[in-house]
Amino acid sequence: MALTKTINIDGIPATFKASASVPRLYRVKFGRDIYKDLRQLEKAVGEGDENASNLDMFSLEMFEDLAWVMARHADPKGVPDNPDEWLEQFNTFSIYQILPELIELWGLNVQTQVETKKTSKN
Repeated sequence: MALTKTINIDGIPATFKASASVPRLYRVKFGRDIYKDLRQLEKAVGEGDENASNLDMFSLEMFEDLAWVMARHADPKGVPDNPDEWLEQFNTFSIYQILPELIELWGLNVQTQVETKKTSKN
């Protein structure tokens, strides 16, 4: 079961979707493992303190790629074909505000899948 969440970014509502197909979409588009990248992003952001974080340029790119895949998954016709075009619609925004929301959405999706598997075994 897919989950969606709308997050206000720079005054623009952006809808994100988490489902079992997101890891594949991410891997096909970027050639990376979404689970490893999410773990790395969580470690880099830490407790959400901008001064204590370890975000580098690659981490920022991972975040942008992840956000774009989840946004495009939610709205394939409304979200441009690449992350750069999608990001153009926003002014600068804080990864520290958006990333925790995406991680929470992804976590809820994974939790829902695990609960579904448990229920189907009974």
